[in-house]
Amino acid sequence: MIGLLPTSLEVGGQQYAVRSDFRVVLNVFQALNDPELSDRDKAYVMLRCIYVNEILREHLKEAIERAVWFMDGGDMPKSKPSSKQTFDWEYDESLYFPAINKVAGKEVRSSDYMHWWTFLGYFNEVGEGLFSSVMNIRNKLANGKKLDSWERDFYNKNKDLINIRTAQDKADIAETEEALKEILGE
Repeated sequence: MIGLLPTSLEVGGQQYAVRSDFRVVLNVFQALNDPELSDRDKAYVMLRCIYVNEILREHLKEAIERAVWFMDGGDMPKSKPSSKQTFDWEYDESLYFPAINKVAGKEVRSSDYMHWWTFLGYFNEVGEGLFSSVMNIRNKLANGKKLDSWERDFYNKNKDLINIRTAQDKADIAETEEALKEILGE
């Protein structure tokens, strides 16, 4: 049916209720990016977070495929992803929430509930602003394109905003800081 937001997914011929709030999906993305979790653990987290009830063992592969379909926005057309990461749901949180709030006309995080696809719809309608400028620069860098002079200037002043720090990068930085403190006797 046109316009319906799914609150269940069909797996193995049976409907399974899903947790469809955007916060749940963002938590799953966070787990999927966690370098300390094995692929098996990541799949487990996804299944436990997305589905309200336990899935039969023989339907786990299909359940994962359906969960990924749901998190990808269903049958929404997708662009070909870049080989270099240009966006991270966790790292870019301070950039995309204000942009989404502008589109939604409200603070979305204060909503008791917002369907993931509604949140994703707002995200896809983000227009000009800091978030889109950062994304455009990242995309140019990922594709080896030359930056305009204002983009080079912006990049040089905002490298920490533009260069994504992964969880592993953060762990390496923390480890280095701890080693420095030890050396300095702090």
